[in-house]
Amino acid sequence: MKTQESAENYLETILMLRKSGAPVRSIDIVNELEYTKPSVSVAMKNLRAAGHIAMDDEGHITLTESGETIAETMYERHIFISNWLIALGVDSETAVSDACRMEHAMSGQSFAAIKKHIEQL
Repeated sequence: MKTQESAENYLETILMLRKSGAPVRSIDIVNELEYTKPSVSVAMKNLRAAGHIAMDDEGHITLTESGETIAETMYERHIFISNWLIALGVDSETAVSDACRMEHAMSGQSFAAIKKHIEQL
């Protein structure tokens, strides 16, 4: 199933925040992405409806299996593309910014081919 870029960004952000070890709440996403509370609230509602996240009574957000798969895919692409661009001489701020856009536009087939090619160098 194809997800929208914004949903992929939210799921990846939840994954990255979770890696810090603390429970993830909507306010953490607001602070990380610098979005408004209402925007994040609507996004969390949509992600719950799509079955990508769960939220407990305390407002802690967890990724479901589908959300985890999408988040891990985007995170892997983001890290790999960022590192690749940096290795090519792109400054890290630009590399991270470009990788954020590229990770969503690229098909799985293209990413796998690029990854395979780079790993063979």
